[in-house]
Amino acid sequence: MNKLAFESVLPRGLAALERALAPDGVSSLDPMVPTALWRLALAGPAADFLARPGKELRTSIVRAGWALGGGGPTAMPDRLANVLELLHAGSLIVDDVEDGSELRRGTPALHRMVGVPLAINTGSWMYFWALAELAELQLDGAVELAVRTLVRCHQGQALDLAVRVVDLDVVYASSVVETMTNLKTGQLCRLAGELGAIAAGAPAASRAAIGQFAETAGVALQMLDDLGSLASRRDKGLEDLRNARATWPWAWLADRDPFAWSRLVGMARQVVAGEGDANALADELVALVGATGRDRIRATLDGAAAGLVIALGSSPAVDAVIAELRRMETSYG
Repeated sequence: MNKLAFESVLPRGLAALERALAPDGVSSLDPMVPTALWRLALAGPAADFLARPGKELRTSIVRAGWALGGGGPTAMPDRLANVLELLHAGSLIVDDVEDGSELRRGTPALHRMVGVPLAINTGSWMYFWALAELAELQLDGAVELAVRTLVRCHQGQALDLAVRVVDLDVVYASSVVETMTNLKTGQLCRLAGELGAIAAGAPAASRAAIGQFAETAGVALQMLDDLGSLASRRDKGLEDLRNARATWPWAWLADRDPFAWSRLVGMARQVVAGEGDANALADELVALVGATGRDRIRATLDGAAAGLVIALGSSPAVDAVIAELRRMETSYG
């Protein structure tokens, strides 16, 4: 069978896909099937999604785990970063189907381009591709850790899909959002940090501290994303409002002003019914909790950094990772 050869100079995700699908790759394709059919069924949809630029937040966290775990001058295995990006990419494809999303990274969501069945299969395949790549690295306990993380991530996704702000008691709003974020985002970021540390040969205590730092940082960055999607990058924020998703601005509002919560939930019911103005609701939420949210984000990020210094002490590696965390914060707007 001919090589699939996507481009002469491949972005990292596409290069990983080319290697995975090659005859000696972890997901080699049966040569009895023509290349054109494999492109239609798997290679093409996967390549389309992996070519879209993202923040590569989880790659940064893997590298942080490697550096904090004592990774020496030898470069961190590229395959390690790919594992986290693939898990994340697969989750985004499936999330977009579940949310009925129109766009992803400025381009039509994959299911809008290739149909729901093929998109679901592509996203699910990426989970298993990631695990196959991780198995090739032969890191002690890494595959088991990744599988447990996927279990937790799917628990968080179940909450995200089932819980609607318009049906949620204000008393539980904050704890539900915190739990959901920890399961969906925090645990995947923790996996990223711990895998980097494991690959670097860090002792168990250091791996745990690095994992906790990554988990807390991941929660803070999800807070930033939730607030930013209402304050500036409106497409995703308006989608969340129309689906009545329980996000951090709602949690902050529940803690700050239960009376305002009741009023805005009334507005949300109108938006869900297609009778209200989602932009007006977004403006109200940002006006009420924008400052509170920024304070909470800053406190969470500062706590993550302080915990890391307490656990590992001050060092050039710790300073560099904290600086990278600030850079990621800025990238979220």
